[in-house]
Amino acid sequence: MIRRLAVGSVIVARHRSEALAAWVAAGRRDDLTGWAAALGPVVRLVGLAIVAYSALALLRAMPWIMWLLTAWWLRSAWRAAAPAEDAEEEDADEEEQPTAADPAEAAVALLRQVLAGRRAVHLSTVLAHLQEQGQGEAWTVADLRARLEALGIPTDPKVKVGRVPTRGVRAADLDRHFPTETPAPSPTQVDAA
Repeated sequence: MIRRLAVGSVIVARHRSEALAAWVAAGRRDDLTGWAAALGPVVRLVGLAIVAYSALALLRAMPWIMWLLTAWWLRSAWRAAAPAEDAEEEDADEEEQPTAADPAEAAVALLRQVLAGRRAVHLSTVLAHLQEQGQGEAWTVADLRARLEALGIPTDPKVKVGRVPTRGVRAADLDRHFPTETPAPSPTQVDAA
C-alpha cells in the first residue's frame, strides 16, 4: 500500500508539474518576436506565483484545509498507481480480453515478449510496444518505470542497446527475480514384461 502511494505520488507530481509547465509555455505568442513573444509565459509565471502565495496565506489562516488537500492527494496518488487490472475493470470494452491474475506476471510476460531473446531492452521500446497495442497512451517512460518498480520489476539506468545507454530492463534481471518455470521431464517407464 505504501509503495503504491509513493509511486502514485511521483506520477501525480510529475503530471501536475508537466501540465503547469505546458500551460506556461502555451503563453508564448508565435505572431510576435523578441521580448513581446516571451511576455505571455512571464505573465503566467507571475500569476502562478500570486496563486501560490495566496494559497500559502490561506493555509496559514485555515490550517484545517491541509487535511482536505492531503485526502485529495492520497486519493489521486492511489488512483494514479492503480494496477493495470483495476484500470481494465473500469473499461467495459476491456472485459472481453482475458486478464492475468497477477499484474506482475502480466508485465513480465510483456517484457519477455518485447525482449524476444535479446539480452536487454530500453523502456522507451517497451512503451512504444504498449502504445502500439493501444495501452498507456498518456504514459511517459518515467510513468512506465514507476509502474514496473511498483510491481517489483527491476530497471537498470544504464542499459546499452545499439550503443545507446538509457534506462531499460535486462533479461538476466528478469530471470533472477522472476524465474521461468520449465516443466520437469516426465520419467519414462520401461516395462519388464
